Amino acid sequence: MSNGAATRLHRSHAKIVDAAERVFLQHGFLGANMDAVAENAGVSKQTVYAHFKSKEALFVEVVRAMTGGAAHEIGEDVEEVLDDRPVGEYLLGLAIDQLTIVLTPRLMQLRRMVIGEVERFPELGQSLYENGPMRSIRRLTRALEHYSSIGQVSMPDPSVAATHFNWIVMGAPINAAMLLGDSGIPSKAQLRAHAQESVRIFLCGYAVQTATES
Repeated sequence: MSNGAATRLHRSHAKIVDAAERVFLQHGFLGANMDAVAENAGVSKQTVYAHFKSKEALFVEVVRAMTGGAAHEIGEDVEEVLDDRPVGEYLLGLAIDQLTIVLTPRLMQLRRMVIGEVERFPELGQSLYENGPMRSIRRLTRALEHYSSIGQVSMPDPSVAATHFNWIVMGAPINAAMLLGDSGIPSKAQLRAHAQESVRIFLCGYAVQTATES
């Protein structure tokens, strides 16, 4: 395949995924159909099926694209350079970024749709889980291993601690946004206050106390 043909194929693929996101978010999984996606993307239905064999396969790709986009904004898709800055500063920045980027109407709407279809299409939930919270937990695990190695925190299992921190930060705000809709998404000031308290609670259990702090 020539470079030009590959570029056109990639653009067509991206157009279809972008159109499918709009259609799924507007009509839900059950209400969406490939005709609407094709019309929205400005391509034929045959072109849509050439890229995706089924509506389910297209929805999985939409989930991956939306969660992958969030991960890119947070910086989870690149190898993180860790230094000796205070662990509390690192955790606060990570928590604020994650809350701000994840707690958006479109991602909460996606989460509701996936939960509604998870019994019939478990791969949708698996995709959201792997590309959402598990990606964040893996990133945080690497960071906590680093901070353990330089003596700022102490924990028997960084992956368990990372899971604790992730849900201390994300649990209550996501629950509110999921059940209350857009009105349940906290303000920036509320998110920052919640992030600060989450870091304080976490470090009460895991921070290494220095001689000057004791």
